[in-house]
Amino acid sequence: MSRLARWLNLALLIAFPVAWAAPLLRAGLLPFFGLGEISILSGIASLWQTDRALAALVALFALVAPYAKILASEAMARGWLTRRAKPVVAVMARLAMADIFLIALYVVVAKGTGIGHVETAWGLWLFAACVLTSLALSWRRA
Repeated sequence: MSRLARWLNLALLIAFPVAWAAPLLRAGLLPFFGLGEISILSGIASLWQTDRALAALVALFALVAPYAKILASEAMARGWLTRRAKPVVAVMARLAMADIFLIALYVVVAKGTGIGHVETAWGLWLFAACVLTSLALSWRRA
């Protein structure tokens, strides 16, 4: 892994938590969130009150999998993990992409029901950039 790729990978350790707290969507009159801005963390907190299993699943895909993938990738680059761990890192990468699908699904459902309105916010772009950077780094290592 090049020096730039390693720095980008480590920068994701800071960028992902910022993206998790940043507003992804601005919504009005949605069934689960009421009025205001929705972040990944606020979405998980709201889901936790109504469906703990789904909240845990979203937390796994949106928080744990991307962070674990970054840490595992760095451990492999430093030689702390053997090449046999590469398939496990690949599985983490696939799980980390599932959160984009969940967000896209929610936007489509919210816009399609005609209940309220949804606008994307800057956090969605930051989160998408984090996921795409992580994906590009994974492809580069493959």
